[in-house]
Amino acid sequence: MVRYIGKRILMMIPVILGISFIIFTIMNFTPGDPARLVLGETATYEEIETWRENEGLNDNFFVRYGRYIKNALQGDFGITYTTNISVTKELGDRLPSTMKLAFGSVVLMVSLGVPIGIISAVKQYSLIDRISLVTALLLTSMPAFWLGLMLILFFSLRLGWFPATGIATWKNYILPCSTLAAAMMASLVRMTRSNMLEVIKQDYIRTARAKGSREMVVIYKHALRNALLPIITIIGLNFGSLLGGTVIIESVFAMPGIGTLTLNAIRMKDTPMVMANVLFIALLAGFINLTVDILYAFVDPRIRAQYAKN
Repeated sequence: MVRYIGKRILMMIPVILGISFIIFTIMNFTPGDPARLVLGETATYEEIETWRENEGLNDNFFVRYGRYIKNALQGDFGITYTTNISVTKELGDRLPSTMKLAFGSVVLMVSLGVPIGIISAVKQYSLIDRISLVTALLLTSMPAFWLGLMLILFFSLRLGWFPATGIATWKNYILPCSTLAAAMMASLVRMTRSNMLEVIKQDYIRTARAKGSREMVVIYKHALRNALLPIITIIGLNFGSLLGGTVIIESVFAMPGIGTLTLNAIRMKDTPMVMANVLFIALLAGFINLTVDILYAFVDPRIRAQYAKN
């Protein structure tokens, strides 16, 4: 297992380097001059050239990329163009908000999606099953920004239950987490239902029932454990996409997280800020995928045996 984890971590290195090169290239060749965006339209030619020289933007592309990678390996991700403070500090200030939003959405998605999927499978073709499938279809078809606005209009403006914007208290995260979890919970419900339906028709499930095992034991000990692998995969993929896909939701709810920080950095062509955000999300997504693979070993002994060989 330790050797396998080491191999996976080493495999992440070329992936991260490839992502960094692609993002650096995109930021370099997209239209717009960061000097002009930062200094404004009233800046003189001399001021712009001085700023570009101080930031090293007049150097060759590969020289700048190599310098960035060298500094990043030493923990120095540069200074933001807009606020002129450390990228690491700016990212650290915004990170807790996004992490709370992502974790809250995953917890809500799992705590509702998995039980509803299990009930739908056990009560196949019942009224509960049909309602859950129709609800899942509706949630999947709703755009996240539209759902977020509707939740703000109803629960914030009309009922006054939750704040519409900000991150002052835990109540500020209720509506954003619900918005993010909605569509992903719908896919989790369908995935859980389909896998449970496939498992509960197996011979060993009928054998467990024939031996007199309680239905709860049959469902949660025998059936759910064998249906967990695809469910864990969906949860891991959704968590990774949540970290990179909070831009719209953070904008709708005016939350100062990584999403809005990245969006503003792209508008200003703030390359150090964009690079740090994307690399952090890519690195975190890689470790999430590694965690999912490790969880496979705890769920399925056959996979654990394969890891032991590697």
